[in-house]
Amino acid sequence: MAKIYYDNDADLNTLKGKRIAILGYGIQGRGHALNLRDSGLDVVVAQRPGGVHYDEAVEDGFQPTSVAEACAQAQIIMVLLQDTLQPEIYRTAILPHLKKGKALAFAHGFNIHFHQIEPPKEIDVFLIAPKGPGALVRQLYQQGGGVPALVAVYQDASGSAKKIALAYAKGIGAARAGVLETTFAEETETDLFGEQAVLCGGAEQLIKAGFETLVEKGYQPEVAYFECLHELKLIVDLVYSKGIQGMWSRVSETARYGGITRGDRIITGETRAEMRRILAEIQNGQFAKEWITECQAGRPVFKALLAQRDRHLIELVGAKLRAMMPWITKQDAQKPTAIQTKAPVKTNSKKVASKR
Repeated sequence: MAKIYYDNDADLNTLKGKRIAILGYGIQGRGHALNLRDSGLDVVVAQRPGGVHYDEAVEDGFQPTSVAEACAQAQIIMVLLQDTLQPEIYRTAILPHLKKGKALAFAHGFNIHFHQIEPPKEIDVFLIAPKGPGALVRQLYQQGGGVPALVAVYQDASGSAKKIALAYAKGIGAARAGVLETTFAEETETDLFGEQAVLCGGAEQLIKAGFETLVEKGYQPEVAYFECLHELKLIVDLVYSKGIQGMWSRVSETARYGGITRGDRIITGETRAEMRRILAEIQNGQFAKEWITECQAGRPVFKALLAQRDRHLIELVGAKLRAMMPWITKQDAQKPTAIQTKAPVKTNSKKVASKR
């Protein structure tokens, strides 16, 4: 059984007298920095001036500084920069300030696991990966809750790396919900696989395949959009908050029977075999090498694929229909959805059950 830690397993006093540098004030950075500060800890924020996140950090009461200066001041350095930016910034601004007794932390293990960053042996290296975006990390903390997180130790030079990591998790509120012990390899590989095969890549292709099948047979694109994309959120919310069986119990019997008897015809043995090949590419480093090479070349393939998707009929139809429902955009601006956050939201199960 996996080991899960909670608030009573962590001690914030472990971080007393230590300054924590939060590198980046974007998706995760703001939530981490504010929660740690509200937990009574000493936080310095590194964010380049001139950007929207710099101004936001100032408004929140921080005095943002450079990455190099923040790393020079801090004993614990949390790297919350984009994966593709981390290696160069590490070499030029972080590494020169990594002295014995310091700790280097990440929210995703990509650059450590694939050896784009190789830290000195005399420092601690750990991972705290919240299972939700920074906005939710902040929101639930303020409500007295927290977003679950993963914890992993890559190097334990001090002998206290896990204690420091768990104290950090407690500081951002994650230990209120539970902190699951893992490794850098497991976190990285499962995260990439989930994104590629299920959450982003797989879901996109399933939605589009259903949409295109209906449109090709003469059904209105608008109706196909509602059936294959719009209503997906209702199902995802139910699956997240109630589990798969909980979802089945809250849809109509017609939907239940049809889905149970036909779903295996969509996800076939061939699909599962391709999933295994995708996982193998992640495990052997092929995907990491491909992505790093793509970034070094200026991302030409990536940009072309994104532009191609922008022109798909489902995007054109969707833009028109969403414009007719402005409350959707307004709601998304107020709080993340289940698909964005990987976290449960309130769902009107009666509405789903009465779909048919």
